[in-house]
Amino acid sequence: MTTTTEQLSTTTLLRFATAGSVDDGKSTLVGRLLHDSKSVLEDQLEAVERVSQDRGQDAPDLALLTDGLRAEREQGITIDVAYRYFATARRRFILADTPGHVQYTRNMVTGASTADLAVVLVDARNGVIEQTRRHAAVAALLRVPHVVLAVNKMDLVDYRESVFAKIAEEFTAYASELGVPEITAIPISALAGDNVVEPSAHMDWYGGPTVLEHLETVPVSHDLTACPARFPVQYVIRPQTAEHPDYRGYAGQIASGVLRVGEAVTVLPSGRTSTIEGIDALGESVDIAWAPQSVTVRLKDDIDISRGDLIAPSASAPATTQDVVATVCHVADQPLAVGARVLLKHTTRTVKAIVKEIPSRLTLDDLSQHPAPGQLVANDIGRVVVRTAEPLALDAYVDSRRTGSFLLIDPADGTTLAAGMAGESFASQAKTAVQADEEGWDF
Repeated sequence: MTTTTEQLSTTTLLRFATAGSVDDGKSTLVGRLLHDSKSVLEDQLEAVERVSQDRGQDAPDLALLTDGLRAEREQGITIDVAYRYFATARRRFILADTPGHVQYTRNMVTGASTADLAVVLVDARNGVIEQTRRHAAVAALLRVPHVVLAVNKMDLVDYRESVFAKIAEEFTAYASELGVPEITAIPISALAGDNVVEPSAHMDWYGGPTVLEHLETVPVSHDLTACPARFPVQYVIRPQTAEHPDYRGYAGQIASGVLRVGEAVTVLPSGRTSTIEGIDALGESVDIAWAPQSVTVRLKDDIDISRGDLIAPSASAPATTQDVVATVCHVADQPLAVGARVLLKHTTRTVKAIVKEIPSRLTLDDLSQHPAPGQLVANDIGRVVVRTAEPLALDAYVDSRRTGSFLLIDPADGTTLAAGMAGESFASQAKTAVQADEEGWDF
């Protein structure tokens, strides 16, 4: 299938992530999707065919199209997040292929953090397992609006409808409890190509879409303009030239909402107010700008504004706080302990902070909370209370994935310690563990 530049410019973009347990066939599904949608270059396919033949395989191993690292190819597993870009006549796609191993849960968080949709694979022979529940929980935590349950290897269970129905019912019940808003279950065989791009001839009992058809037609809401306007200042522009002696502009990318000339705005965290005097976009003055445009905003009053400040309409400005309560996924090898001194990066602002409390750590098999664990280690998900040295204008993550998220960073070497989501999450409704049984924790 060929697409022209003109067609691509009018199609929508879908960001989606794949997740699945080890040997569920996730890389094969991605490879099949790329191959059958004619999104693979000829030399890439020839290389895959050559390696497959050297291994004694009769057919090309499509998983090799995505497992690019040498260690991934040798072990037959996915280790790191791999991004793939492809397009059909109906839509453009950015695919984040994430690992299935427990120790790489943090990689899934990275891949799914910007996704509009998550494809969770399940082996039809094994059904919903612990790692499946983990992936569903991560998707729920990250507020991914659409989840596809791809029940793979249906050819190995004789394409039985009863097997698919049981798995779909169990997964849907669990994901719904987590608050996942939309779940679509599709029976597939990635190896044989059933219901990936083309409808299966072996499952006439299934009348739903193929994986690609669903990806092409699922509603995608990139309407960041519906949210209150948030403009993190990235750079202050003051040419001080003969042509522009008094020009003072604040450059950055609009995180959400719409900015209008003449609108009353508040600068945070100072709380000073002014009015938008002008907006410059692509070298021209405009009356209105919206997310995610990169613009320069000029204000009527001279206010002390620098990188990291947030400009927002006065009528919907967020409250500032120095006590951040959030859910975090710990991504570093070194533990995060109570009392740790960290840097907190929120949009373009980075401030010093200290971890005051770690109230709980989450186990995903039954959504119970392990109270006061004292520290979080790699791949742990838990609640934290962080005290910052300066006020921050955070939104709740449920209201804005962009201005409700942040990073905790090691001030010594710049290592990212944890990815945070401000405010409440499904974790706050989870049950409290009766006893702290370490054997019951799945991280």
